[in-house]
Amino acid sequence: MRHSSRLGAARLRGLTLIELMISIVLGLLIVIVAITVLLSNRQVYASTESLGRIQENTRTAFELMARDVREAAGNACESDLPVVNVLIGSTSNWWTDFTGGLTGYDGGTASPGLAFGMTGVTRIAGTDAIDLKSAVNSGITIEDHQPASADFKLNTTAHGISPGDVVMACDFDHAAIFQITNSSPGTNPNVVHNTGSSSPGNSTKCLSMTGVCSPIGYAFGCKGGEAPASGCPAADRWPATIAKLRMTRWFVGNNSRGGQSLYQASLQNSGGSLSILNNEVVEGVRDMQLTYLMDGDDEYLDAGPTVDWNKVLSVRIDLRMEGEGRSGTDGDVLRRELTHTVAIRNRAP
Repeated sequence: MRHSSRLGAARLRGLTLIELMISIVLGLLIVIVAITVLLSNRQVYASTESLGRIQENTRTAFELMARDVREAAGNACESDLPVVNVLIGSTSNWWTDFTGGLTGYDGGTASPGLAFGMTGVTRIAGTDAIDLKSAVNSGITIEDHQPASADFKLNTTAHGISPGDVVMACDFDHAAIFQITNSSPGTNPNVVHNTGSSSPGNSTKCLSMTGVCSPIGYAFGCKGGEAPASGCPAADRWPATIAKLRMTRWFVGNNSRGGQSLYQASLQNSGGSLSILNNEVVEGVRDMQLTYLMDGDDEYLDAGPTVDWNKVLSVRIDLRMEGEGRSGTDGDVLRRELTHTVAIRNRAP
């Protein structure tokens, strides 16, 4: 009986203090390992997400910006046409000056109408910017042009050209840039380019390359230039096209969230009133550097007096992107620098 009691007491005996301490230490080690693995996985996930966002933003920036660069200096007829610009103050605004079809600004050069600054949609000092202008063929052809009355008859009523639009007309002789003063898209195939109170307005309705428009003036699509008052006979016509101008500017600016983004500024026409709309394209752009390859050169150059914008063949875009949060291995934000080169289609050899 006494032997049986001793066995029962042995069975009821608990853990010793040493055993308990060892168990606690092992448990703590397991918890620490689990927390370490959890934090490591969380860091990897955050880094992967940040890197994916950088790559997606960069892909979007390159794709959209490349479209504008590719079409720079384009017209609906043929490359290397001489251009006459009759807009009032044609060189006073970046969007009225078609010279070269593109103009770049290095990080220390101000771009007209866009200030450097730290607040609002202003350009970040030290980052490059570029202005791009083009007129892409929209399939709208000129059937008749009466220069005396500044009237174009187009091949369709669905031309989409509204009063106030800045357009380019061209044939095999030259191209002309002017503003539409009267039109009724959807109901009337005719558009007018008279002088008047439009802003900026046309300095003249004469669209001749020489500026000589007597007694009638240059008629687009009419061989020899001048059409009789009754119109240009079909036998004397050659192809002529009209298209709205696309004016865009790309720059790195401040966004409303305290960060930096890539912006596309574009010319908008609202009821005949022209304005510039700044569109935020992608965020997390810390820097943009642009270099240019001219015809006959073998290296890319920074924007400056040595660059002839009429001879630029391609643009190299270098973006420095930044992710969200401190997800880098050094405890800082992730940064990547990526490069994309775009050839100007209208100047391809």
